[in-house]
Amino acid sequence: MSGQGASGSGRKKPTAARSRGNLGETLALEYLTRRGYVAVCRGYRTRYGEIDLIVRDDRYIVFVEVKLRKSDAFAQAREFVGRSKQLKIRTTAMMWLASHETALQPRFDVVEVYARDEAGAPPPRINHIENAFS
Repeated sequence: MSGQGASGSGRKKPTAARSRGNLGETLALEYLTRRGYVAVCRGYRTRYGEIDLIVRDDRYIVFVEVKLRKSDAFAQAREFVGRSKQLKIRTTAMMWLASHETALQPRFDVVEVYARDEAGAPPPRINHIENAFS
């Protein structure tokens, strides 16, 4: 699996938000691989935006936005993927597709991860929304 982004010894220590984001992506990727998807890339970044995960199956190359929340009491995590975010993901996906040949059909999914980080919290709950936007 390959990614694109900063790496090396000069990298800053991750913030608490970034660490939680990494946790959400890890949980989502584990969930997807258990369901037969193959990891292609994690954290693909361009100047236009970022795609959290790129996975594939036999039919699709899937661009995945991962949304981690402690609960859905306020709103479902998918509601935080608005039109502006969708446009950034689409544009970034087009950049990836321009440099990676594939016969697979592109698809945009959202994976909601609900996980609390306190002791005694219930196990994470994951909801995979296929074809969340086009």
